Amino acid sequence: MKNSLPSIGSTLGSFLGALLVVATAQAQAPTAHKLTKVWESEPALKVPESVRFDAKRKVLYVSNIDGEPWTADGKGSIAKVGLDGKIIAAEWVTGLDCPKGLALSADGKWLYAADAGGIVVIDVKKGKIKKKIAIPEGVQLNDLVAGDKDTLYVSDSKGKKVFVVKDGKASVYLDETVLKGPNGLLVHNGSLYVLDNNSLNRVEADKSLKVLADGMPGGVDGLENVNGEDFLVSVWSGAVWYVNADGSKELLFDGKAVQTSTADIGWDPATKTVYAPTFFKNSVIAFKVE
Repeated sequence: MKNSLPSIGSTLGSFLGALLVVATAQAQAPTAHKLTKVWESEPALKVPESVRFDAKRKVLYVSNIDGEPWTADGKGSIAKVGLDGKIIAAEWVTGLDCPKGLALSADGKWLYAADAGGIVVIDVKKGKIKKKIAIPEGVQLNDLVAGDKDTLYVSDSKGKKVFVVKDGKASVYLDETVLKGPNGLLVHNGSLYVLDNNSLNRVEADKSLKVLADGMPGGVDGLENVNGEDFLVSVWSGAVWYVNADGSKELLFDGKAVQTSTADIGWDPATKTVYAPTFFKNSVIAFKVE
């Protein structure tokens, strides 16, 4: 019995030592993914808030707030930027107010923009506004995503709601019972994902939220799927996070350190390029995700 005690202590010590080595190795493990800057456009945009990639036309659409962020002042516009970072038209479509989130229809004919009071529908071929879908209940309409069968979802950050739009009519899909201030939206594999309360969430069948990753302060803004169940999340105050399928996170870009906002990002899955609008710096930055 006396000889067994040192043996047990030695085994326990070895086990704890092994755990410490593993924990230290994990803490010091290098980031699995990284961002490499490809280009930054000229600062000729007008408070760019959102970027949408058009794979068919090989171009970027950028929403310009220009005036007050939540005011119907007629100063807003949509810019067109080339995939090389050159600004094709700083004000390609005018007559908007304070546009934010952008989405393309499945056939690429229509560009939708979340704006004060509703969703602006733009004829892409003509470069002109076709109509506006009114959402009178909306307080601060923010991000926008196209779902299946011509369905649109739009977040209302201050109103704490997500609206669904079908056949030109809007209704409340999620409300303040589950939301605190929603922004970025994404439809992936038939499910709606929403950024809210510093976290990435999936909307379940009963309309509850399943938290997939949290701890991303500073105003979660843009959301894109990289592949499988991996996502990119941008934070308005300046951060781009890589969220792995297991919920772990990697900070790929710290914009706060260089005073650069990263608002509602766009994504090219073929080249794995993410496009980040810098808001007050009036530019778009292209990063390669590696």
